[in-house]
Amino acid sequence: MQTLNAESITKTYGEKTLFKDLTFTINEHDRIGLIGTNGTGKTSLLNAITNLDPADSGSIDVPKDYRIAYLRQLPELDTQLTIRQAIFSGSQPIFKTIRHYEEILDQYSLNPESSDLLDQFTKAEAAMNEQDAWNVESDIKTILTQLHINDLTPKISELSGGQVKRVALAQVLIETPDLLILDEPTNHLDFDSIEWLEEYLASYKGALLLVTHDRYFLDRITNHIWELSFGDLFEYEGNYQTYVEQKATRIEQDNASKQKENKLYKQELEWMHRGPQGRGTKQQARINRFNDLSKNVKKPEQIEGNVQIDLGQRRLGKKVIEFKDVSLQVGNHQILNDFSELIQADDRIGITGINGAGKSSFLNAIAGKIPLEAGTIDIGETVHLGYYTQQTEPIPEDMRMINYLTEIGEEVVNNRGERVSVTNLLEQFLFPRFMHGTLIRKLSGGEKRRLFLIRILMEQPNVLLLDEPTNDLDIATLTVLEDYLSTFNGTVITVSHDRYFLDKVGRRLLIFNGEGSIERYQGQLSDYLSEQKVSKGKAKENPESSVEPKNTVVKKARPKKRTYTEQQEWATIESEIDKLEQQVESLQNEMNNQTDDYGKLADLQKQLDDANTELDQKMERWDYLASFEQ
Repeated sequence: MQTLNAESITKTYGEKTLFKDLTFTINEHDRIGLIGTNGTGKTSLLNAITNLDPADSGSIDVPKDYRIAYLRQLPELDTQLTIRQAIFSGSQPIFKTIRHYEEILDQYSLNPESSDLLDQFTKAEAAMNEQDAWNVESDIKTILTQLHINDLTPKISELSGGQVKRVALAQVLIETPDLLILDEPTNHLDFDSIEWLEEYLASYKGALLLVTHDRYFLDRITNHIWELSFGDLFEYEGNYQTYVEQKATRIEQDNASKQKENKLYKQELEWMHRGPQGRGTKQQARINRFNDLSKNVKKPEQIEGNVQIDLGQRRLGKKVIEFKDVSLQVGNHQILNDFSELIQADDRIGITGINGAGKSSFLNAIAGKIPLEAGTIDIGETVHLGYYTQQTEPIPEDMRMINYLTEIGEEVVNNRGERVSVTNLLEQFLFPRFMHGTLIRKLSGGEKRRLFLIRILMEQPNVLLLDEPTNDLDIATLTVLEDYLSTFNGTVITVSHDRYFLDKVGRRLLIFNGEGSIERYQGQLSDYLSEQKVSKGKAKENPESSVEPKNTVVKKARPKKRTYTEQQEWATIESEIDKLEQQVESLQNEMNNQTDDYGKLADLQKQLDDANTELDQKMERWDYLASFEQ
């Protein structure tokens, strides 16, 4: 069995001890999810295991031929390499064979008349046969296809950050190491790629260690959860859901033990105050035990806090945001095409879809950061936008945390009208007091994102634009952010690929399919994905091009006849559908003519939604009744 053993490893960063004396084992079929609050040292632990940034002390022992592949949160690939060169840059001999074959194939395809290239191609093909590399190449092409990497010729320097992450993910998956380490692997992946990755990792033969904010992903992949907290590593057996239950039990037991310890301390303190007589061996041993107990009781208590978001908000009027016949193009990509939408107070809109379809551009258009090609985006006078961008806006790295926030104000008002100082606000967001004077450049990436979120919320917005908020926030912060958004007295528009987050936050969806195609869906993302899966399954089962085998007699069951009640319904349903279609058209025309009364617009929008829902139900019923024999 291939096993990694770590013994007493310790890592410090400046004055902060990230972890101390950690001892653990990673076995061959372990599926480990590593979690912890931002800044606790998760990435530092991964770097220590991979020897990218070794631990300060301790040892990590692996077998001689043990291979580790590491997907970093921000991959660093050679920008001068092509995608093909980067993906096949592994040291295994079979990669060299495949890389050589692919390069010769490209050259020979461009110049098939060259006898020299023909000779090289023949030899490369023979090497592929000899090493049975075709199966490996087939697996590689499957990985590339599922991650939507179809063209291998562009250089890394020409790719977006999301594309680089997918190339790096393909690279480590292709290497099939003994230990696969993934730091936020689902960032920048479409839902179909995430689903495929779940299935791929579930059957992976080696060991897996991953950091992710995607709780559905953790639930479906892991059989162990490791939590890094206050420099210690707590190990739990099972997936994320099991971890939540086991942790609650551990905390309850720890609290009970602490209470017993405090009670014993009081008893022993009374004994000490009486002055032990004799000072014999037994008395001295008891005094020594008291001194040890005293140290434990007086040691600062390390409590795992929860982020508390309890900030006041500005009043939001009825008029929020209205898109009127908006067209938007960025470069050669059509983002919006004659798009109209009314966004109202208390809306919870989740925006998702394929990469590169313009979801971030949609938010930038609302924020006025990019110009429209046509149409207007009308923002209400009472709207105060808070925009949590995908990339943190420039922060002065040499500024101290507390000074960065006091630029906004020395204090804020919470939901109860109470004044809260910036110091208390930082503590609510899990920044202990000793960190408040820390230079921003010393913070982890996740801590910077949390600080950025505080600054945005201090402005007391009533409309929140959130662009991929789950990418850099830890699970504890996300959990409370989700709870906060559920009671937020305003409008929330969020771009995300995190299924769990969108299920918790989004009440309706805008799905960006590319080239200005936007699909609307009322409900949760999980329901939408389930319906899409069923629809795709039916399409595969009943392809239009399918041909029945010859010499096969297929007996088709004759549908039963309608009942009397169904026959009566069939006689009137078409006229009912006509009336509903006329009602929908009338409501749409009335909304187009009603531009100033936003209370009336909101009422018309609700009527239109109800009419469309009823029309959909009638059409489904018509399909059912039409399937019966005449």
